[in-house]
Amino acid sequence: MDHRREELEKKRAKLAELRRQREERKRAAVQAREQTTTGGKMDSQDINDLVNSLVGDRARSPTGQLGLAGAARQSRETLVEGRDRSISTATSIGTQIGSPDPGAATPGLVASPNPAAAAVGGMAAGPRILPDFKVSSMVIFDFPPKEKIVYNKEMQTADNTWETDEKLLSEEEIERRVQEIREADEKARATKEEEHAKREAEARSREAEIKRLTDEQRLNILESSEFASFMGQRSRVMERALDEDYDFMVDYTLASVAEADEADGERLKLAMTFHDDKVSRNRSVMDVTWSNRFPELVAAAYNRNPMAPNEPDGIVAVWNTHLRERPEFVFNAPSDVLRVSFSDFNPHIVVGGAYSGQILLWDTRAKALPVLKTPLTANGHTHPVYALKVVGSTNAHQLISASTDGLVCSWQLDMLAQPQEVIELTHPAHLRTDEVSVTCLDFADNETTAFVVGTAEGVAYQVNRYDRAGCKSGLNGFDAYRAHAAPINSLSFHPPAASDFTDLFLTTSSDWTMRLWRARTAAKPASTVPADVKPLHVFDAFDDYVYDARWSPVHPSVFASVDGTGRLALWNLNQDIELPAQSVTSGRALNKLAWDRPGRRIAAGGADGSVYIYDVGDLSTPRPDDHAKFTRVVAELAN
Repeated sequence: MDHRREELEKKRAKLAELRRQREERKRAAVQAREQTTTGGKMDSQDINDLVNSLVGDRARSPTGQLGLAGAARQSRETLVEGRDRSISTATSIGTQIGSPDPGAATPGLVASPNPAAAAVGGMAAGPRILPDFKVSSMVIFDFPPKEKIVYNKEMQTADNTWETDEKLLSEEEIERRVQEIREADEKARATKEEEHAKREAEARSREAEIKRLTDEQRLNILESSEFASFMGQRSRVMERALDEDYDFMVDYTLASVAEADEADGERLKLAMTFHDDKVSRNRSVMDVTWSNRFPELVAAAYNRNPMAPNEPDGIVAVWNTHLRERPEFVFNAPSDVLRVSFSDFNPHIVVGGAYSGQILLWDTRAKALPVLKTPLTANGHTHPVYALKVVGSTNAHQLISASTDGLVCSWQLDMLAQPQEVIELTHPAHLRTDEVSVTCLDFADNETTAFVVGTAEGVAYQVNRYDRAGCKSGLNGFDAYRAHAAPINSLSFHPPAASDFTDLFLTTSSDWTMRLWRARTAAKPASTVPADVKPLHVFDAFDDYVYDARWSPVHPSVFASVDGTGRLALWNLNQDIELPAQSVTSGRALNKLAWDRPGRRIAAGGADGSVYIYDVGDLSTPRPDDHAKFTRVVAELAN
């Protein structure tokens, strides 16, 4: 602050000095102007008297010619040099010529504006013309010297705070203005609070004026579909959030807890059961499948409820492992739904095959009814559809379906009006009819042109979708996987987890057996004579129909099976090829099963309409040597 005050004092002193110098220059200029004006008038009178005296003396002097010649020359010099020449020159001329009477004047002279002509006339005879001298005034302008500006580190910009003392505010003025600003802010804040309180009072008054709904209006709202949809969606979200399967009373200081967890990891146990009387009562689960995109969703297909003729004939329920009390979605069908599958390329699409022969397509973003379905015409299926499979890639995929009349159709999921391809499976060696009644089908890994079908006669056949070298499209009747004595209920190829075993597949039958096969390579030409392919192994440790068997998606030698006794059996061929490694019984017949994608859980559909979720634990976790062991087991079975 002291340094700043010293700079201001220096600047004020400099300003006072500049003002004083400016005033002095102004006074000097005014005095010079006054002296010039007064001196000009006096000099003009003196010059006129001097000229008159000179002219008069030269007229009487014998040396007048010389004097006139000298005056003429002097006048010419004066004209050449200009009128602003000093008056002292003319005075010196008169002194050189000499005149005894400066105030005398020569009579008879006439003034002439041309001094040169007057000089010439004076030399000749005749009257002389006097020159007319004039005095011009001169104005002096005072220009101040250019100010030299020097910059230093302390001052980089112009500071005009020192120019006028009037602009500096006193402390009292500053305090007054600050007080005014504070008062204005307080007033604005008080006004804003008053407006806010007024709005709140108006809102409370409006709430008090809200009319109560009548009983009829309330009933209409509760029965509306929009309210039911909103409440169903919000309540499902709340139930998912509240579903926490965690034992908060566990004591981690006890060693028995860790031992129990290790024991649970080595056995097959029931994790949860899905059952809803509105959906599952008096119905049987015909098929189950997991969603590859959402691992917590599992879909189940149900048949007709004979005790409820007003309910939909077929139902597809999508269950959520985080919502155990009711299904996430419920879809209706005009007929019993025999097969269901999630689309691997669109997570919102669910495809089903009906007993009426229709292919139904539901969308989880739409309502309960199918968004697309095939017509009941001769262009498609007219018999029950027991086999469905979506094959292809993301940009080019198709739905392959087969019915019990031997018709195989290829469909585009966005156009179910008519099939893209139709293959009629016939076998001339059949006794009563050429038709082949298809009950199941499956494709090997990375294979979309050839597949294997299981039939009601207990024989599996290879089918080609297109003509190829050595074989035509359709059923290959010469290579028959003939071993079962009853209809084949399921057929499952080995998953692509181990590429060396993708030609292995399992079949289950109502003859209480399950068989392991090795498929012929599709690239090889078909046999020209009938030949029966022998199974690698027969599993006969069953006491009822064997309805389904599926390979583990992660372990090469593990698969699961379900039968009519309600037993879920987990097999590990590396340990034993005759008996299952683990098994549990639900008490009711189990119709279908499906592994989730990580291979940690199995969903099984029962004849009582319940869906059972089993935790496999570490039983399906492969070990480093399991692949080599299974290779040796398959080689021994083949030999």
